[in-house]
Amino acid sequence: MNRKLFARLALAGALAAGAPLTALPVYVKIAPPPPPVEVKVVAPGKGYFWIGGYHHWTGTAYVWVPGRWALPPRPGAVWLPGHWKSTPHGWVWANGHWH
Repeated sequence: MNRKLFARLALAGALAAGAPLTALPVYVKIAPPPPPVEVKVVAPGKGYFWIGGYHHWTGTAYVWVPGRWALPPRPGAVWLPGHWKSTPHGWVWANGHWH
């Protein structure tokens, strides 16, 4: 079996099994702009948590993704916000996630 076919079959098997794929980091040479002041609207219900907005890199520019209300996935879960980190290679995004 050639290597390309084997790689395709391995990828198909991982996708079928629901295995997560790890994306390579994207380094941006331009620093993100400061976040705008967000106005939080009233929460849609009890137990919702505000997840602040962030700047998303499109490949050519930053665009603002507004914040939103979300329900934690389980009791006691804490939201760790995403953030841009400065590295020697440029700016890289670290995704927010529930912990």
